[in-house]
Amino acid sequence: MAGITASDTDVVALLMRQHGDIRTLFDEVERATGNERRAAFRRLVQLLAVHETAEEEIVHPFTRLSVPDGEKVVEDRLREERKAKETLSQLDDMDPDSPEFLPALEAFRLEVMAHARAEERYEFNHIRRTAGPARLAAMAAALRAAEAVAPTRPHPGTESAVKNLMLGPVASVMDRTRDAVRKAMGRNG
Repeated sequence: MAGITASDTDVVALLMRQHGDIRTLFDEVERATGNERRAAFRRLVQLLAVHETAEEEIVHPFTRLSVPDGEKVVEDRLREERKAKETLSQLDDMDPDSPEFLPALEAFRLEVMAHARAEERYEFNHIRRTAGPARLAAMAAALRAAEAVAPTRPHPGTESAVKNLMLGPVASVMDRTRDAVRKAMGRNG
């Protein structure tokens, strides 16, 4: 197991680092071609699916309880996440070498970056102000645990902790099996 860094013990730092990783993966997909693009896109799909599921299970429940107007903040984020999962599912069905792919990816990137900025502003800043180091560390550990078993593909309609906990394990097994088969067959997409 890799060593735990300081940022891994702070949920906000961990999430912010993942937002940076997402931006980097968008860049990789846009620059690459052929199998390299497919592989980079697969990594992006997996990171987005796992990241959003973990936020829905760990971050949003905290926000609902501790942020002023937390219910509205979460509902706004869930609406964005539902739309993103639908768009990501559509992109996942496209050929990354098709002429329609990059324009659709760019539009999706703008949506994802707007969503990330909203999370950073309305959730992460509040978590940073209200949660002490022990709570930040506990949330980071819970986030990593949720990510370890999260589905690796988007599943629109599962944008809540309850739905993720009920449906997520089955979806995760199916997704991870599909990923293993694709990898064994030498397919990246």
